[in-house]
Amino acid sequence: MRIVSVVGARPQFIKLAALSARLAVDHEEIIVHTGQHYDYAMSEKIFSDLGIRNPDYHLGVGSGSHATQTGEMMKALEEVMVNRNPQIVVIFGDTNTTLAGAVAASKLNIPIVHVEAGLRSYNRSMPEEINRIIADHVSDYLFAPTRTAAGILEKEGLADKTYLTGDIMVDTLSNNLQVALEKSNITKELEVDGREFSLLTLHRNYNVDNPAILVNILDQLDRLDELIIFPVHPRTRKIIENTEMSWANISLTEPLGYIDFIAAEHYSKRIITDSGGIQKEAFILGRPCITLRTETEWVETVEAGWNLLVDPSDADICGKIRTFEVPASKEDIFGEDVSSKMAGIINSI
Repeated sequence: MRIVSVVGARPQFIKLAALSARLAVDHEEIIVHTGQHYDYAMSEKIFSDLGIRNPDYHLGVGSGSHATQTGEMMKALEEVMVNRNPQIVVIFGDTNTTLAGAVAASKLNIPIVHVEAGLRSYNRSMPEEINRIIADHVSDYLFAPTRTAAGILEKEGLADKTYLTGDIMVDTLSNNLQVALEKSNITKELEVDGREFSLLTLHRNYNVDNPAILVNILDQLDRLDELIIFPVHPRTRKIIENTEMSWANISLTEPLGYIDFIAAEHYSKRIITDSGGIQKEAFILGRPCITLRTETEWVETVEAGWNLLVDPSDADICGKIRTFEVPASKEDIFGEDVSSKMAGIINSI
C-alpha cells in the first residue's frame, strides 16, 4: 500500500519517527515535509536525531498568516497526492500542516488516518483547536491517545471511526531516551552538570508576542531564585532584547535538537512550558510540569497531579510554582507499544 505521511513541525516529526519505522516494513511510505518549521534544530536535525530518512518532498512553505500558510500547503499537497496516488494519507496532531493535509486528502477522497485525534481545549481562539476539530471530522481513522480523547470523539458522533491506541510519543521517548543520555553532552554545554535547574519553553503567540505577558512570566520565574534554562526561538529572543531587561536566574540558549532536549528534560527538576507535547513528555519522564496556559488538551496530566495550569498573566506565578507538589507515583495514561497497534490497524485497512 502506498501511504503519504504529512509532517511539518517538531511534534509531528517526533510522532512520525516511531510509526514510520513500522510502516516501512509492509508499505511504501512517502514522507512529505511542508516546511512549516524551517529552523534547523526544529526540522532537519530532528530527522537526523530520530533516524528518520530524508523526506521525499520538502514543500518549503515557511511562515505566513494562517490562511496564507495553509493555502500554500494545500496547493502543494494536492499536487503530490494527485501525482503519487496514495491509498492512505496519515496526518499528525493539530498544526496548519495537519489541517492542510486533512482538507487536501478529503477533497481527493483519499482515506485519512489522524494520529492524536480527539484532543480538545475548548478554546476556539487557539488555531490548533480549529485544526484538530476539522481534521477529526474529515478523517476516516481516528487514533485516540487517551480514554478522554476517545470519549470526546464518541460524544461528537465519531465512535465508529475511533481507535484507542495510546500516544505514540511514548514509543519515540522510549526508543531514544537511552541514546540521548549516552550521546548528549548538553549538561556540559549548558554548564549545569550536578546543578539543579528548571527547563522553560515558550512558543504560544499569546505568551511570546505580547511583551507585557512575556515580561511578567520571566519576572515571576526569576523570583524563584533558581537556575532556569530557556532554549529560545530567535523571534522570541528579539522581543526579549527589545524590552531592554535582563534576568539574573534565566539562561537563554539556542533552540535544542530533540536528543539534547529530552536529555535536558531528563536532568531537569521541573519543566515549565506552554507546549502540549512537552506536557506529555514531562509526564512520561516523571517531571513536574507547570503549564503557562489557562487550559490544556492533556487534562489527564492535571487530574493526575503532575501538571499545574497557571495563567501567564498571573501576578503570583512564582508562588504557585513554589507550592506545587506532585504525588509519589503516577498511573500509565498514555499506553505502551503504541506504534505496533497503529501499524496493525493500518495493515488491516
